[in-house]
Amino acid sequence: METEKKQADFKYCETMIKQHSKSFYYAFSQLPDEKANAVYAIYAFCRTADECADGEHSFEEKARLLRHLKKELDLFNDGAEVDKPLWRALRHVFNTYDMDIGLFYDQLTGQSMDLAFTTPNTMKELERYSYYVAGSVGLMLLPIIASKSSAGLRLAAADLGVAMQITNILRDIGEDYHEKNRIYLPVEELSHFHYSQNDLHESLINDNFINLWEKLAARAESLYEGFLVNIELLDADSRLPVYLSAHIYRGILDAVRKNGYQCLTKRNYVTKDKMVQINTAVNRIFDLREGGAITGEN
Repeated sequence: METEKKQADFKYCETMIKQHSKSFYYAFSQLPDEKANAVYAIYAFCRTADECADGEHSFEEKARLLRHLKKELDLFNDGAEVDKPLWRALRHVFNTYDMDIGLFYDQLTGQSMDLAFTTPNTMKELERYSYYVAGSVGLMLLPIIASKSSAGLRLAAADLGVAMQITNILRDIGEDYHEKNRIYLPVEELSHFHYSQNDLHESLINDNFINLWEKLAARAESLYEGFLVNIELLDADSRLPVYLSAHIYRGILDAVRKNGYQCLTKRNYVTKDKMVQINTAVNRIFDLREGGAITGEN
């Protein structure tokens, strides 16, 4: 009975990632079952936090939901968690892996930054925000995917999360502006490339926009590379799925390029066929290297 309950709890988390992030699910479902379940539970927490800050509620209701989630996290931290699938699943993860509860509080800090949103002035401010909402997630995953060498991978794991968040921002520029009234592109960069808020309002794609977009994309791609060169430090059973997830997410940037940088009025994503192509290429790379020891090249 206890086993069935645990399976149901992780199934709840798996359904959440399967519904909201097909790319992550496609990659991380290739982990061994126990590790995949742990990733699903972490994703479910982060998704729950994100929905508190980005849902269709009033500011006051979003703030209330975030406070309530923090209270539930406080209870979890005290060993008196609420009897819900998410918290039961996370308790199993914490009992199995050497998890850091502070990173879950960092995630809530990031969502609070979204709730009280202000456009970042500099790339440094953008990356600080990106650490809280996504770099923290990379660090949450480390005890699961790098059980023997996680300490040496902390910076690289945080950088991977930041790269993915910058990718999200570059994918969702139009959606964030028109639907959420948010501009994540740093003020300094907008000024440097002579791209105004009015240009954004008019959904103008010109050389200034493309050059601005590519500068942020280059930063993201540099962070991806910095992580991938450390892939051998991951557990052997985790290298391929994590390598795959990074390449699939990085593929969003190429999808935007392929669509003529149309990310102001169109949603860009990596198609299922493209995921399969990337999967085949990544598996070929692993096959060419004895024991899965690979480097970060494409």
